Amino acid sequence: MAKNITLAIDEDLLDKMRVLAAMRRTSVNAMVRDFFEHEVKREATQANRAEAWGRLFEAADNNAERRSRRLGDEAPLFDRELFYEEVMRERGLL
Repeated sequence: MAKNITLAIDEDLLDKMRVLAAMRRTSVNAMVRDFFEHEVKREATQANRAEAWGRLFEAADNNAERRSRRLGDEAPLFDRELFYEEVMRERGLL
């Protein structure tokens, strides 16, 4: 169900938006609605990316800790090639 909202917009800006909307063969209302939808989707995408990166870094930290315990203090904390192999195995590509 659509809801009406009230916005306070400078008159000059509103005139420019009306011209722009006419050039795009749409309405100011549709442009505002599209802008809101775009911003909500963008925010959700950023949150999903941040969550995915968080999981990746957590997995890397956990793998590094397990490897450090397994190999002792002499081994480097992070081995890029070993991490790559572990990720590829998890994805069933190796």
